[in-house]
Amino acid sequence: MAETGIKIDIFRKKTLEDFTAILSDPESRLECGSAAASVAAVAAALLARAARLLHAEHENDGNTEQLAWYVKNTEILRGYMVNLIDEDVKCRGPLRRALKEGSEDRIEASRQASVSICLEIINMMGKCLELSAGLLPFSGSDAFPYVTECAELAYSASLAAGNYVLSMSRLSTDDTYRYVMKRENELTMQQQKDYLDRLRSAVIK
Repeated sequence: MAETGIKIDIFRKKTLEDFTAILSDPESRLECGSAAASVAAVAAALLARAARLLHAEHENDGNTEQLAWYVKNTEILRGYMVNLIDEDVKCRGPLRRALKEGSEDRIEASRQASVSICLEIINMMGKCLELSAGLLPFSGSDAFPYVTECAELAYSASLAAGNYVLSMSRLSTDDTYRYVMKRENELTMQQQKDYLDRLRSAVIK
C-alpha cells in the first residue's frame, strides 16, 4: 500500500532562484513577511561579518570579550530571521482557513494574528539597528561598510513589514486596533530612522 502524507514546503531551504520564483507567484503562500525576513537575514549576516572582522582586528587590545558577544548574537539574529521566513507562512494559515469558511469573527481574529511575524521582524530589526550603532566605536575600514549596509537593509525590511501590517490593519473592523497599529508603526519607524540617520552621518564623516 502506497504511503500518503502531507508535503510541507520549507521555504528557507529553497535556492534564491526558487524562493523568488515562488514569491512572484500570486497563488503561492509566501507573502511580504517572508520576503522581509529574508532581507532581515541578509542584514544580520552583514552585521555578523562586520563583528567577526572587528573581533579579529581588536584581538590584542582588550575588546575581544565585548566583540565576541556581538559575533555570537549577530549570528543568532541571522539564524532567527531565516527561520521567520517559514514562520510567516504558518502565522497566516488560520486567516487562509477563515477566509475559505467566510466567518467574519474568525477572519477578524486571525487577521490580527497573521501579522505577528511582520511585527517581530520590525522589532528585531530595531535591535539590529541598535547593534549596528553599538559597533560604530569599534569600526575599522574593512568592517565599517558592512555595518552601514546592514543598517540600510534592516530599515528596509522594517519598512516592508510595517507596510504589510498597516495594509492588513486597514481591513479590520476595529477602529481602535487600526489607530493603535498606525500610531505604533509611526513611532517605531521614527525611532529606527534615527538610528539609520546616525549611521548615515558616520559614513559622511
